[in-house]
Order: sequence, then C-alpha cells, then structure tokens
Amino acid sequence: MKKAFYVTTPIYYVNDHPHVGHAYTTIIGDYLARFHRLDGYDTHFLTGTDEHGEKIYQAAQAASCGTQEFVDQISTRFKDAWAALDISNVDFIRTTEERHKTIVIDVLRRIHDAGDIYYDEYEGIYCVGCERFLTEKELVNGKCRDHHTVPESRKEGNYFFQMERYRAWLVGHIQQHADFIRPAGYRHEVLSMLSESIGDLSISRPKDRVPWGISLPWDPDHVTYVWTDALINYISAIGFDGSSKYKRFWPVAQHLIGKDILKAHAVFWPTMLKAAGIPLYQHLNVGGFLMGHDGRKMSKSLGNVVDPFELADKYGSDAVRYYLLKDTVYGQDGSVGEGGLIERYNADLANDLGNLLSRVRALVLRHLGGRFDGPSGPLRHSDHEVAKAGIELSGKVRTQVAKLRLHAALEEVLQYVRQLNRYFNDEEPWTLAKDTQKHGRLGDVLLNVAEGLVISSVLLEPALPKKAAKIRRDLGVGCYRFDEIESWGNIKAGTTMPDETDLLFPKIEDKLTGQTRPEKRAKEEKTAVSDPEISIEEFNRMQLKVAEVIEAEKVVNADKLVTLKLNLGGEERTVVAGIAQYYEAKDLVGRKVVIVANLKSAKLRGILSQGMVLAANDDEGNLSLVAVDPQVPPGTVVR
Repeated sequence: MKKAFYVTTPIYYVNDHPHVGHAYTTIIGDYLARFHRLDGYDTHFLTGTDEHGEKIYQAAQAASCGTQEFVDQISTRFKDAWAALDISNVDFIRTTEERHKTIVIDVLRRIHDAGDIYYDEYEGIYCVGCERFLTEKELVNGKCRDHHTVPESRKEGNYFFQMERYRAWLVGHIQQHADFIRPAGYRHEVLSMLSESIGDLSISRPKDRVPWGISLPWDPDHVTYVWTDALINYISAIGFDGSSKYKRFWPVAQHLIGKDILKAHAVFWPTMLKAAGIPLYQHLNVGGFLMGHDGRKMSKSLGNVVDPFELADKYGSDAVRYYLLKDTVYGQDGSVGEGGLIERYNADLANDLGNLLSRVRALVLRHLGGRFDGPSGPLRHSDHEVAKAGIELSGKVRTQVAKLRLHAALEEVLQYVRQLNRYFNDEEPWTLAKDTQKHGRLGDVLLNVAEGLVISSVLLEPALPKKAAKIRRDLGVGCYRFDEIESWGNIKAGTTMPDETDLLFPKIEDKLTGQTRPEKRAKEEKTAVSDPEISIEEFNRMQLKVAEVIEAEKVVNADKLVTLKLNLGGEERTVVAGIAQYYEAKDLVGRKVVIVANLKSAKLRGILSQGMVLAANDDEGNLSLVAVDPQVPPGTVVR
C-alpha cells in the first residue's frame, strides 16, 4: 500500500479578502502536496474557510448583507484565488457545511461527557479581533499585539473547557516528540507558554450576543466559540472516527499555520483532542510573517503591499509561486516585493533554466533534425558527472523537503541546472555542430543536457506546475515520477521535439527602466525588419573607453554578477558585470575590455556600478567580452 501524506492550511477567516499571507501558506501546502504525489504518496491536501464568529457577524451587518450570503461571497473569492495560483487541494472545507457541524457537535459532546466542560461567569479583557479573552502579559502598551486595539472589558457566562488539566501532559508530549512543533524556535516558545498556568478555555458565546455559530449540543442558548469550531475542521473534512479516510490520513496529519495562531494550534487544539480521546496530529509547521519589500509590515499607506494575484496576472502563477518559495525561509519572517520577484525570475528562471532549454532546442532543431537518437558511444568523464549528479538529485531534494527547507530544495535543483550550463559551455556543442564528423558527439552532449533538464523539471514541478510540464513538452517527453528520474536514459531514441514553441521564461524588464514588458518586446522583435537607425550625433554622445581589469571578485549570493575594478588610465572605477557564468573572476584580471564610460551610475546588489562592460552574444547564447589589441593603453577612447 502507498504511504499516506496529509497536509492542511489554516482555514481562512472570511471577514476579509485573500492576501499574500494566505497565498504564501497555501502555496507551501500545494508544494508539499504535489511533491509527495510525485514521490508516490497517497496525498490529501485540505484548505478552506472559517465562517463563524463575532467578527463575521459584525462584518456582514456592516455590509448590510445576510450572514450566510456574506460568507458565501467571500468563500468563493478564496476558491477563485487558489484556482488563479494553481492550488491542487483535494478538498475545500467550510465551517458552515453540515458535514462539519455534525463532527463539531460529536467532539464537543465527547469532551462534555468526559466531565471536562463546566459553566461559569468570567470577567476579563476581550479582543474582538482575536475573538478571545487576553491576559495582561499578552498586551503591548495596553493593546493587542496583533490587532493594535485596546481590548474591551467583558463579563458574561460561558462554558469552559478544563484546559489547565492537560498542561503537564502536553509539556511531556512536546518534550518527548522533538519535531512535533517545527521549526524548533516555536517549540521553545510553546514550552515557555506552558511553563505557567494556561487557565481554562472559554468555548462558548451567548447566542443573544453572537447568534452566528454552531449551537452547543447541551445548551442551544450558546454557540460554539469560533476557535473551538474552526480547529475541528481538520478531522471533519476526512470523515472522523469510523471513516477509512480518517484512519488513513489522520495519523500522518501535518498542519501549516502562521505564527500568529500558534497558541490556538499548539495549546488549544492538542488539549481538546486529548480530552476527546482523539490521537494528536503528527506535525505543527509554523511559518513567519511576510513583510513589504522595505522590511516593514505591509500597509497601503506605506505603498509596500504585495498583491500575489495581481503579480500572477502580470507574470504568471508559476513566477509568483517560485518566488515566494525560493526567497523566503519557512519559519522566518521575510520581505517580498515585485522587484524581488523580477530579479529572482530573471536570474533563476529566464537566465539559468529558460535560456539553457532554448539553446538546446536551437541546436537539436538546426543540426539534428529536432530528434534525439540515443548515445553514439559510452559516456565520457564529463558526461558521467552530469548523469551522476542528476540521478542523485531527487535524494538531495527529499532531504531538504523533509526539513521544510523548501528554498534549499529549489536551490539544489538550480545548482544542478547551473552545472548543466557549465557542461554545455565546456563541451561547446556549437563548435561540434560545424564538423559533420562530430555530430555523434554533438547528439550525445545535447541528449545529456536534455536528460538533466527532464530531471530538473520533475523536481521543479511542485513549484512550477505549468512551466515544468512545458519543459518536457518542448523536449518531446511526457510526465515522470521521482522514482523514474533516479536513473539516466529517460529520453528514448527517436524522441522528437515540436518545431515551434513559445519561450519558457521571457525575460522581464525592470518596470523602473521604462522599457517594454516582455511580451510586448517579444512581439516587437518578431515584427522588426531592421535595427533602428540613430544619428551620428546620438552615437557621439556615447563614450566608449578601453579599461584594464585590475581586480575581479564574484558578487556574494549573485550567480551572474562579478565586481570589476578597472584602470581607465589615471582613473579607477568599479563596474558590476553580469558575466560570472562565462568567466572566472581570476581569469579576468589583466584583460583589456571596452566600457561605456558615460553611462549613469547605478547600484546593483548594493554596489555602485560606474559604467557598463561591452560583450557580444552569438546565436547559441554564448557570451564574449569585446576586446582590443593588448597594446592599446587604458583610457583610450574607442571611436
């Protein structure tokens, strides 16, 4: 029987529209679900909406709308949002569904029958945003730390769950299961919460104040507290108790949450489960907050709000998915913005991955009739290296995913793609193509790179579901699982590529430069009949000078960039150039290059670049620096 995997997102509260925090957690869940499906697991992926409680009731009233009508509208927006981001959830649970209400009543009755629920009057400070009573320790300057509002004083009669009774048991469980709460920092935070009394949990609200909710099975004048109701969705969605789906998936359940709802999931939920006689979930995985590109909390007034759905419409859902997964370390706070997306897209997807696919396809179509005919001879040492690395790649990625290091899992694949790029450049297939006697070797090199791209595409598919499938279509092959890419030779002799295809990742121009959008630019390039003319006056405005490289150093955490210190004959300048893929830094020292000397300076990765080095690209995508005779002294003007 297949291994089982069950992952859940929080069910999102429908008093507001989907935002980037919702999107991030759901994309994490989707990555994990797709990954485990490809790895042979029987996978269940749940998301949904939380539709009861005081905030919902108030929001519906403010909108002059019936409460059920209101939640129907907002819940639909979440479904549409996940469709726009290609989320592959198996189920979408709503807490207003009868299947959920039935299980909530069952679980509450179990806890009540066990003697763990009592009625009492309570007076305290209450945050409507959190929908719970707070302690003084939870306030910052007298306000709720999450909603920045002053809690109101309330006194009312409610039913309470004897949560404090289970505190010692929960401490023991967390201490005995080191990976129950991940990352470890949140485990320590929960243990700190549990180091002193946690009190009992109010699990009801009077119906005359909050009429919108599930009635308590033993007192119809009270509705279930929204957090008690909502948490039960994780089992109500899979049938509970005698259900075969519950038996299969609940023992391996993994919850994904944001750190703002840690206490509810790490304290309320496990103690409720214990009291009801239900086994605990396997892992609680806690994500950090996403900030604006400036590192501050997102705010419309600050202009740093990121709309993932707007970005998906502009750049494609795969670009948004990849960016959020790659540039954010799960469990930590991260800064996100459109500029970061463009930079990550161009570096990893357009330059490293898309460009390599285009170069391989161009040579196969031009010189091999668009067909892979199998190896012409045994693998050479360089071939063995890319084959061995490709076969081992899925194991490396699995290791990172098991630790929830999804950014590192993607980086393992991109490192392999860069290895394929180096192999391609070192083997110089464009040179082999010029000699028909070497076309056998040409075919071998291109087949090896294509094999590596197939492996990369399968391992990138959880992040790039559309584009990963397109890579394989462009190479003329179908779908694979992880176990099928743990050997070399997936592209069979006679495999034929399609003649025409769109660019995998058209490069995105920076919106701040005023240049055209990629799709518009591509159209312009197709329709242009000649290079645009400029006047001699326009040309004379550009100062081209010879410079000698006196120092060169690769820019940290930038695969394409190298910092050059240049001698321009009595003047030294620093220029950042995107040539690291083609030249080792040490090999550049002493070379004469040509630069645009009067280009306006700009900061790249925090380094002031005072000019631009000229280089040429051939039809195969190879880059060469523009050079002059070695005897020409630095500072000489090129005319």
